[in-house]
Amino acid sequence: MRKVVYGGAASLDNTLSPPDRSMDWLRWSAEAGGIMMESWKNFDAILMGRKTYEIACQNNQTEGFAGVGCYVFSRSPETPVAEGVTLVTEDAEGFLRELKAREGKDICLMGGGDLARTFFEAGLIDEVGLNLHPILLGSGVPVFHELSRRIELELLECRPLPHGCVYVRYRVVHP
Repeated sequence: MRKVVYGGAASLDNTLSPPDRSMDWLRWSAEAGGIMMESWKNFDAILMGRKTYEIACQNNQTEGFAGVGCYVFSRSPETPVAEGVTLVTEDAEGFLRELKAREGKDICLMGGGDLARTFFEAGLIDEVGLNLHPILLGSGVPVFHELSRRIELELLECRPLPHGCVYVRYRVVHP
């Protein structure tokens, strides 16, 4: 069965982005780019919530999604999406269960702490990979929202990166 990998860049205070959605706090490096390029080879599907998708479109970051299935989850059936992007408006858990059961490579869940919470609660996320940045943003979009249960993780990789960043990758221990 395919794995669902949740991740992205995060501040040390559990934030994916500040309230203004700016990205000036990110400390980019060639090493971080190399990790991303290696990771992308393992995916043939990308999942995003509506807000993450809108930010990706605003920042012209959707070109990198060519050749993979792109699925945007929204409660509104009127959410505009580009050609080739699938809008999922109902039964997110059921949709992901069916997608995981299909043949293919792994599935990337990008950003979106609300959507991640739904999939964590359903036991559908298999790995977490984060590029931790040495900054406290104070507020914004949380990486992890409050969950109804504890989720155990097993460290798979921990690698220091330039600019004080640290890449961590964990396996979700399913009961």
